[in-house]
Amino acid sequence: MATLTHLIKRTVTAFAVTLTLTTQSFAQETALDGLFQELSEADEGNHARIADRVIARFEKSGSAAMDLLLRRGGDALEEGDDQAAIEHLTALVDHAPDFAEGYHHRATAYFRAGLMGPALDDLRQTLVLNPRHFRAMFGVGILMEELGRRDDAIAAYEAVLEIYPLEPDATDALARLALEIEGQAI
Repeated sequence: MATLTHLIKRTVTAFAVTLTLTTQSFAQETALDGLFQELSEADEGNHARIADRVIARFEKSGSAAMDLLLRRGGDALEEGDDQAAIEHLTALVDHAPDFAEGYHHRATAYFRAGLMGPALDDLRQTLVLNPRHFRAMFGVGILMEELGRRDDAIAAYEAVLEIYPLEPDATDALARLALEIEGQAI
């Protein structure tokens, strides 16, 4: 009887934890839906502020320890220590494999270290976990340009603009690529 009671308590606890996490995830997704709607309708005066709010949501893992690893990885990137960034961010994705922002930041570190394959793999995983991650899409565009795949870069930048129509870097990249294509046609 004691074993059955223990099993029931464990099951109820697991159910409660799952329900809490699912509710938090649903609430965060609903909040993001609203922000993405605002971002799609934003004007020159408020688009950057809304994008910053979306990015701030992306960077919240729900765990103080994982947020600390993300911050340490980001700090290492800012200091130019790509190897330390890779180490911190690898620890992050090992411990929180469903946290898209860990992969996104590590992709940046890999790219800066000249590791294009791993960077592209991490951008792919970021987009698997968060298909609306416009910064990861932009990163794919940059990598495609580096690899000489201009059409794929254009497609990536256009995908960014479908989510964030006033994203300045994607707009500039498309304009630059259009000029390159025009120059080749002459």
